[in-house]
Amino acid sequence: MILDCAIIGGGPAGLTAGLYTTRGGLNNVTMYEKGMPGGQITNSSEIENYPGVTGEISGMDLMMPWPQQCQKFGLKHDMVEVSKITKDENIFKIHCNDGRVDEAYSVIIATGSRPKRAGFAGEDEFFGKGVSTCATCDGFFYKGKDVAVIGGGDTALEEALYLAKICNKVYLVHRRDEFRAAPNTVKRVKETQNIELLLNSVPDEVYGDNMGVTGIKTKDKNNTIKDIKLDGVFTFVGNDINNQTLIQDDGSFLCDTNQQGQIIVDLNMKTSINGLWACGDMRIQSPKQVVSAAGDGAVAALQAISYVDEISK
Repeated sequence: MILDCAIIGGGPAGLTAGLYTTRGGLNNVTMYEKGMPGGQITNSSEIENYPGVTGEISGMDLMMPWPQQCQKFGLKHDMVEVSKITKDENIFKIHCNDGRVDEAYSVIIATGSRPKRAGFAGEDEFFGKGVSTCATCDGFFYKGKDVAVIGGGDTALEEALYLAKICNKVYLVHRRDEFRAAPNTVKRVKETQNIELLLNSVPDEVYGDNMGVTGIKTKDKNNTIKDIKLDGVFTFVGNDINNQTLIQDDGSFLCDTNQQGQIIVDLNMKTSINGLWACGDMRIQSPKQVVSAAGDGAVAALQAISYVDEISK
């Protein structure tokens, strides 16, 4: 049996795509997710910025009802890892790690990305307890407090500016003496009074107690250690895109990507390949927010419905 739509990934984008495709009339839709659905957001201890959700709720609690809602309309969850997606004329081949190859008329891929770790001591230990990779997600919890931002690219500087509006002080730690961000962004950072630049420096250790982070030690090019008392550390040293399933036997990608490996899509989440949509954190210019990923999934699903209806006529 050929699937109407195969959805790769079970985070907010994939689950929303599953909801919209099944409720929208596609009969055979399978979501491939090797673990429990929910995505990275399930690791967040508290969510305050999802529309309509008030009070304290964890990422796990937020996502728990989503699979049940999707399955109500017929979405099937296949708990298997997809190793590769190929296309033979108008049919996509879903290569699974158990050796099975399924077929589908359309594919929505939403396998997301994962933040790169900076590699300093204490980073893993205090991740989610003072160490974060999302200022717009967690910055509010540090209102009026001192934090550090690690990184020197556009994202790091933009997030430092965002935090500077909320926090008492922001230490911007960068391993070089110049930034690689846009000149205007660099200018704004340098003109922001409560941002202190720690250039030619790297994080050496983040430390704390049972309540979370209480400080960071940085090391400059002369190996001088600076000990700073603060409450939070935000790392922005890039993302690894989970695009492995799109790599073909010759090493090329099934669809167009940019230099960072992000999937190039249009406003309808359509890739360069007919019948293939990419949404959520893996696409270009992704805001990396749950509500945005869900919107991407809905857009991709509506397009997939129209596509399958057209080719089946």
